Amino acid sequence: MNNSQKFLKILSGFIETGILTSQDIQKDLKTSIKFKKEKLVSTLELVTKDEFDVLKKIIEKQQKEINKLKKKILKSKKAKRS
Repeated sequence: MNNSQKFLKILSGFIETGILTSQDIQKDLKTSIKFKKEKLVSTLELVTKDEFDVLKKIIEKQQKEINKLKKKILKSKKAKRS
């Protein structure tokens, strides 16, 4: 008998004897799933939409500055060659 079958047999035994009700099981499952979801979210290090938008704006601003500096460097190289 594998582990899941053993678990189901024990669980059904508890239900038959009235130790657990379906509401208790439902509550425990919801709690367990909630904690697993929170653990997964923290593992993935997700950010909010607002944080993402702020970072996106910062990156766009930095990219514009990089492009300006590249143009400046190209102009100075062309001026030196002339």
